[in-house]
Amino acid sequence: MPDIRIHRHHQLGFARARELSRQWALEAARMYDLTCAVDAGSAIDRVSFKRAGVAGQLVVSATHFELTAKLGLLLGALRRSIEAEIGKHLDALLARESRSQVAAEQ
Repeated sequence: MPDIRIHRHHQLGFARARELSRQWALEAARMYDLTCAVDAGSAIDRVSFKRAGVAGQLVVSATHFELTAKLGLLLGALRRSIEAEIGKHLDALLARESRSQVAAEQ
């Protein structure tokens, strides 16, 4: 069972969600020193990530993002703050995208 599970619905469609997941992977790799790998599919992408003390994946579909992660013993003690930080980062990406879509429609 994962230590962290974050689920976010969106209305971006698969192509744009895929682009955002790539952006998330680049930013997460830089910010948290993660090694990320993308397994692209026709309807779902999986962005796997790992570093010492954490391993997980971000599943991307046309309607949602689902992030799960397993934390090692030391990081497990910080689970709530890590989960909050990851959720905040994902929410910020989605908020930026929403603002961009609204601006494009005007």
